[in-house]
Amino acid sequence: MKKAQSDTLGFAPQKDIVYNKLLPYADRLDDESNDLLSKIKGNLCRAVQLREIWPGVLFWTRKLSTYMRLYGRKFSKEDHVLFIKLLYELVTIPRLEISMMQGLARLLINLLKKRELLSREDLELSWRPLYELHDRILFSKTEHLGLNWFPNSPRPRSSFKLIMLKLVQRCSVEGVLKTLVKSCRPYFSESATQEMLDEWRPLLCPFDVTMQRAISYFELFLPTTLPPELHHKGFKLWFDELISLWVSVQNLPSWEVHLVSLFARLANDNIGYIDWDPYIPKIFTRILRSLNLPVGTSQMMVPRYVTNAYDISHVVLWVSSLLGGPSKQAQAQLSGLFNSIASFFHPSNHGRWLMKLMKLLQRLPASVVRRLHRERYRKPTWLTPIPDSHKLTEENITDFVESMIQPVLLAMFSKTGSLDAAQALQNLALMRPELVIPPVLEKTYPALETLTEPHQLTATLSCMIGVARSLVSGGHRFPEGPTHMLPLLMRALPGVDPNDFSKCMITFQFIATFVTLVPLVDCSSALHERTDLTEVEREMCSASAEFEDFVLQFMDRCFALIDSSTLEQTREETETEKMTHLESLVELGLSSTFSTILTQCSLDIFKVALDKVFNFATTNIFETRVSGRMVADMCRAASKCNPAESLKKFVPHCCNAINQIAVNEEVSNEEELDKELLWNLQLLSEVTRVDGDKVLPYRSELVQILQLTLHLKCKQGYTLACNLLHHILRSSALIYPTEYCSVPGGFHQPISDYLPIKDWGRPGDLWNLDIRWHVPSVEETSFVFYLLDLILQPELQRLQRFAQGEQDMSRDDVLQSLTIVQHCLLGAGGLMPPLKGEPIPELVHSMVNLDETTLYTGTEYDKSRENYRDAVCGVMRQLLHYILEHSEDDTKSLFSIIKIISDLLHFKGSHKHEFDSRWKSFNLVKKSMENRLHGRKQHIRALLIDRVMLQHELRKLTVEGCQYRSIHQELMRDLLRLSTSTYSQVRSRAQNVLFTALGTYNFCCRDLIPHVLEFLNPDNGSVTQQQFKGALYCLLGNHSGVCLANLHDWECIALTWPAVVRSGLSSAMSLEKPSIVRLFDDLADKIHRQYETIGIDFSVRKTSRTQMEEDSCVPAECCAVAKQLMITGNPFPKDPVPSEEEAAEGLKRQEIKNSESVEKYKQLIGDLLGCINNRNMPWKFEHIAIGFLSLLLRDDHQLPPPAITFFVKSLNHDSLYVRKVAISAVAGIMKQIKRSHKKVPVSPSELCGVKELSDMVAGDRQDNQWLQYNSSNLPRTQQDWDGCVFVEKTHWGYYSWPRKLLMYAPQEEQPKHNLTREEMTEREQIIFDHFSDPVFINQFIEFLSLEDRKGKDKFSPRRFCLFKGLFRNFSDAFLPLLQPHMERLVADSHESKQRCVAEIISGLIRGCKHWSYSKVESLWELLCPLLRTALSNITIETYADWGTCIATACESRDPRKLHWLFEMLMESPVNGEGGSFVDACRLYVLQGGLAQQEWRVPELLHRLLQYLEPKLTQVYKNVRERIGSVLTYIFMIDVNLPYTQPTTSPRISDFTDRILLQLKPLTEGDEEIQNHVTEENEVGVQDERTQAIKLLKTVLKWLISSAGRSFSTAVPEQLQLLPLLFKIAPVENDDSYDELKRDAKTCLSLMSQGLLYPEQIPMVLSALQEIAGSSSWHARYTVLTYLQIMVFYNLFTFMSDQKAVNNVRALVIRLLEDEQLEVREMAATTLSGFLQCNFLSMDAPMQAHFEALCKTCLPKKRKRDLGSIVDTIPSADLVRRHAGVLGLSACILSSPYDVPTWMPQLLMDLSAHLNDTQPIEMTVKKTLSNFRRTHHDNWQQHKQQFTDDQLLVLTDLLVSPCYYA
Repeated sequence: MKKAQSDTLGFAPQKDIVYNKLLPYADRLDDESNDLLSKIKGNLCRAVQLREIWPGVLFWTRKLSTYMRLYGRKFSKEDHVLFIKLLYELVTIPRLEISMMQGLARLLINLLKKRELLSREDLELSWRPLYELHDRILFSKTEHLGLNWFPNSPRPRSSFKLIMLKLVQRCSVEGVLKTLVKSCRPYFSESATQEMLDEWRPLLCPFDVTMQRAISYFELFLPTTLPPELHHKGFKLWFDELISLWVSVQNLPSWEVHLVSLFARLANDNIGYIDWDPYIPKIFTRILRSLNLPVGTSQMMVPRYVTNAYDISHVVLWVSSLLGGPSKQAQAQLSGLFNSIASFFHPSNHGRWLMKLMKLLQRLPASVVRRLHRERYRKPTWLTPIPDSHKLTEENITDFVESMIQPVLLAMFSKTGSLDAAQALQNLALMRPELVIPPVLEKTYPALETLTEPHQLTATLSCMIGVARSLVSGGHRFPEGPTHMLPLLMRALPGVDPNDFSKCMITFQFIATFVTLVPLVDCSSALHERTDLTEVEREMCSASAEFEDFVLQFMDRCFALIDSSTLEQTREETETEKMTHLESLVELGLSSTFSTILTQCSLDIFKVALDKVFNFATTNIFETRVSGRMVADMCRAASKCNPAESLKKFVPHCCNAINQIAVNEEVSNEEELDKELLWNLQLLSEVTRVDGDKVLPYRSELVQILQLTLHLKCKQGYTLACNLLHHILRSSALIYPTEYCSVPGGFHQPISDYLPIKDWGRPGDLWNLDIRWHVPSVEETSFVFYLLDLILQPELQRLQRFAQGEQDMSRDDVLQSLTIVQHCLLGAGGLMPPLKGEPIPELVHSMVNLDETTLYTGTEYDKSRENYRDAVCGVMRQLLHYILEHSEDDTKSLFSIIKIISDLLHFKGSHKHEFDSRWKSFNLVKKSMENRLHGRKQHIRALLIDRVMLQHELRKLTVEGCQYRSIHQELMRDLLRLSTSTYSQVRSRAQNVLFTALGTYNFCCRDLIPHVLEFLNPDNGSVTQQQFKGALYCLLGNHSGVCLANLHDWECIALTWPAVVRSGLSSAMSLEKPSIVRLFDDLADKIHRQYETIGIDFSVRKTSRTQMEEDSCVPAECCAVAKQLMITGNPFPKDPVPSEEEAAEGLKRQEIKNSESVEKYKQLIGDLLGCINNRNMPWKFEHIAIGFLSLLLRDDHQLPPPAITFFVKSLNHDSLYVRKVAISAVAGIMKQIKRSHKKVPVSPSELCGVKELSDMVAGDRQDNQWLQYNSSNLPRTQQDWDGCVFVEKTHWGYYSWPRKLLMYAPQEEQPKHNLTREEMTEREQIIFDHFSDPVFINQFIEFLSLEDRKGKDKFSPRRFCLFKGLFRNFSDAFLPLLQPHMERLVADSHESKQRCVAEIISGLIRGCKHWSYSKVESLWELLCPLLRTALSNITIETYADWGTCIATACESRDPRKLHWLFEMLMESPVNGEGGSFVDACRLYVLQGGLAQQEWRVPELLHRLLQYLEPKLTQVYKNVRERIGSVLTYIFMIDVNLPYTQPTTSPRISDFTDRILLQLKPLTEGDEEIQNHVTEENEVGVQDERTQAIKLLKTVLKWLISSAGRSFSTAVPEQLQLLPLLFKIAPVENDDSYDELKRDAKTCLSLMSQGLLYPEQIPMVLSALQEIAGSSSWHARYTVLTYLQIMVFYNLFTFMSDQKAVNNVRALVIRLLEDEQLEVREMAATTLSGFLQCNFLSMDAPMQAHFEALCKTCLPKKRKRDLGSIVDTIPSADLVRRHAGVLGLSACILSSPYDVPTWMPQLLMDLSAHLNDTQPIEMTVKKTLSNFRRTHHDNWQQHKQQFTDDQLLVLTDLLVSPCYYA
């Protein structure tokens, strides 16, 4: 096959779409595709070489993606590689518009998608251009200033809903980029890994945001598919470093998710080449933690754990890659994981974690199946194969399926629906049907019998549908599978139930699924004829005798369903006559199921069924809306399956009935027709939807009927007749397959030659599909045209006479004629050639040809006949104009005409929306029945035929890039006229058709825009309000199509934007009408949302690029690739390589285009300014115009001076909105006119005099010490300042130094700073003049210090950017003017005033980056007093703003530059002046500044800690909380990460030692710690104990706040505090406790959830054992709750350490015998939890131990004197006996949803203690009632585990005695 193809094509295609070869006209496709491919190659390459990105390159790349949709990758390998290289060069052009970039990237992704087609030898791509692209777009430096608009970046005017929308769309740019990198990753060079590490390692500073960036780059870019011999250049360079980083991080920072994704990918790509064993317990522990399951009683969640949890898809990939291999560790842990979480799947449990668990369940089997497919069935490719030692063995698979089956069966009935479980079962059944299907069947049979639990039925049926294919095909693993098929089908029949809709639908789906897989043929005769059958086959043969019975019963059920859903029964008279949504779904289900059944029947069964349905249909008369449709559908199904037999029955019957009634004259004029006539018409119209050649014999009868009924007066009647006409035409004119049987050729051979049961569940064979196509014959075509001549021609003549005013017609008659015309079009549209017309020239100028491509779809148009499409078009236009002139209110006819126009333009035999929904449902069916294990398109035959049909329709619907001809132009103008007509319904329908058309024809928008804008022109006085609105809607566009107001092209925008603004002056515009106001809002919003910066300069110059000429340039490499593509490989392009002259011409055109763009840009700004300056313009439009102007700021072209003047003046505008826009704009302008500073490379090692270390060391080292703040060595003089190298970015130097560190050159090489006005440019002068004007400044500050929304305002980053720009560009020129204002504002305590001054100060501090030393010094002399005042005036409203102010000021600045600020803040933060609140605020502000500096200020951190330590005993809660938070930041730098030096910042261990000394008085005493501290600071020395309690409160605040923030937990230090916390923490859940106790409790809860390293476990356990011996029972009780949570959250780490497991077990068993009842009960709960999650197992010694304890004898009760005191202390014996009972009870409660083998005996043992003394009796009762509650649901199954005697005892126990009382 391949060989022959490469001969006809001239090359061997990479991978084409196989379905094309099955089309009826397949032989013509090779020539067609070659022709198209050569055109694409020629024109695309010419466009690139002529430098014409738009329209040339874009037009032809679009064609290439269409080509791939139609033919797949049908080109040679050489072409494939060159296409990729060409597109790679194009995508990475430095300043391509984003939308172009996205389009090209999507095509490139598509080219790279099948990576097996190109190996690393064929293709190598460099990673850096992609990284630069990624960086430029996702981390744009100018986007936040509004100089670069990406589609959908957050805008000033957006609401929350829009922001959500934007996130989605923003993700689309991000998503495309990420997918692009993923697709290119396999082809990065072998040196890429090292280069990437060098590039991004310096960013790895865990305290900085760059960490997230670096790790996400690693995740995205690092290649993991290198061949084994290159592993030393691949993952081995980074694996140890990153995995040890991951292992040592304990608190889920946001970047951990990226690491997990990277490891999962690595594991999947290199199965068998990495030893994961040492990490497996850690991996599974973290996966379990990441599911966020609730454990224990009261639980605090660290919010971070929820937001940063792992993505399930990564987890699944990782786990499925770890399975297999010599050590079975991963599977053991996986079984452990599922055992420990199995009970969470039970349907009675519900929570936000459930979705995650279900996802895990659904995806894991799919992932394992994918891996199996890769190991066993996939064709080997160049990718590294999995070594045999690590392939999954049969035993591995069995273990895997067994570990999953339990949770999946539980999840079947989950609250989230059974879909996830069904998908999991589908995949598990592919691997091990014999393990999976029987338990599902066990649940299904009872569910089919019960009537009371419909949910159970739907769940089990949907799971059965999933395993259907594995069940029916049997196979050697599960041979008895097929025998279940008939019992299941028969029992499912009662599900067809008119009263329960969902049950009905799932039953239809169930029956259809099974029947599709199985031929319904009675093979029972084979039992006597054949001797070679196996036992199972004999059983199947004898069962197949029931098929006929099944079909007939099914039909009876359907008839009952139909009878109960007639219109009269289901509705009152008044309600609608249409079908409701539910009814139409049932109709669909019924008809598709019935037609599937008939398709799969043998002829004998079919005949019986046909008779039955015929009798039903002809002996009753149905109404035509609901039940009639269903019956007609069933009849249609019958006639489709066997047209000859069915038509023989139906057609004569219906024709006779209709003729008899319709001969009477008066019938044709009746308004309400006879039911019988309507019903027979309906039946006839459905039955004729069969192959055209089978209808031909009845043509005379049918034509006669049509002539009788098409002109009935009754609307219902003639509509049915039109349907009949439509169906007859359609079935004769289209190409379609005529049968969908599951075996080619049907089942009509005799049983002796062919045994259908062999074909149960057999997939279709793609190479011998043997599709029967219906292709219109000559006879059929002539019949179609005969009908058109007979019926359409007279209608058109009538309408034409009417339109010319020669003949009168009533509205109903017009509508009737239009309906007939429309149905003729729908029926025969496929045979009518497209509309003719002249192409419209010169809409767009291009140097390559932009022709449309026509695809052959199986019909040759007959040129000799009349082209009815043209004829209809002519008449419709005349009629339309006539109606619009004379009777515009005839909306029904207008609707009809709009529909006809739409079909004239686009309809070639199928509609787009129908195709889309069929494609969707095809994919759904494919998913539910595919075999992912074997792959290779093993679908059932019907599905494959459907796919071929879809391919044919796709070709019919491909209309991209149609030429825009004069006829289209006329029709579009008609549509525009309709879109602006009087009636809103007409308008909206016409607009929808118009938008579709706009998307179809090339460049037609440019032709239409002027006509739309005509309606908005204020000089045009005749416009009505309706026209005005219609025109606005036309500009707005619909949500998916083109938006005329915002085409990405200067010409269009220069027209539309000013027009929209000017329309504010139009007489038709009224702001009173809310609908118009809303329209303008939507329009402005849409433009803001969709606008992206449009390129100005597309020039191609290799040399000097000034800032402005840096737009999309086609680089030289690109042209070289293009040239190469034109001369390699078949098919050769017909177009010549462009000559030198042409290339020069191309360049010249580009130049002209660029200068035109600049002109248009300036003109547009001029027009908008002109509009704004118009006095009469309403404010609304002024705002719209200002919004548009703000979009026109760009970073490659400065704004023209008039616009700058406008924006600066607008800073003092009356309107708040205008001021806001102006602030953003002026901040952007500042960036535009900023003068660039020169940078020079420096070498870090020379600076510090230490040579670089060879190995990896991070943290505080010799060679980065010089960066750190050192008060003895600060630049305090001009020369120190100049000599100091300032490193502004915080992360440089922490992990490693970059290869090339760029720093600013010395002051003298930088641009001059103190410019006089004469030295400034015009733009600078404008700003300088305004800001030097005291009046302007006064007004400006006045406005800035107003409050906007009370209580909602925050520090504004936009204003900060404005001030930063001012002080950066003009240094201290404006300080003298601003100083008095600042002094005034600082002293005023109003929040808006304070906020304003905070914004100015932060701008000042950041703006003085390049000032000279003297200026900086004088600046600080001014600022320090101001800040002191501000901090002493701080209030509850403003402290956050000051915090932001200082944090912003310190961000990315060298601390040595800001030493004045830090020294001032450190003066004395907590000095008690101004009360506790001011202290807390000062600390907050200081913390903001220090946190930004991270690791570079150890000295300040030490000083702060020293200062704070004596103050830790603060009385005030707010100060304590703040100090706690500050401590977190002080110790944040003390991390436990690999390759990291011990920090020079403060360390936790030293601090804890000092604290513990002060807490001694609390740890030594034994009495309870009360919070008896009075809050007044009473004079006099308080005792040590009170001080210690105060200290403890602060320490608790620190522990709580660091739980969520630091990277690693200081476990050893925290353990020393544990005993103390256990003493305080209360046991009950009571909120009335004081702060101390509540905090202690919270602290314990957070600490117990912490992640432990294996080496920390023994330490923790020994601490717990010690506390378990304490005298306070509260402490002992709390040990147990702590233990539960800690073990669960570190489950696999514990389990991998046997000694730890034994210790835990000993501890729990010891506490079971505690003297305090509460502790014993808690120990039992803990034990049962451990058993349930399989941490401990119920082994013989443990059982024996409990049984022995139970048998402890109790002392006899002594008769006491009544007066004596009852002794309350239980005897030791009672405690031991109770312990034994509790132990047994724990075992029973540990398996709530099943009955293990040991359970019955234990229950018997327990029952013996029912009459013991309290508390034993109570325990036994509780246990039994719990047992009954949890096992009640499935008691029928659980009963089987007990013997009869045991059951008797149990029933006795469980039935409460009061029944007999």
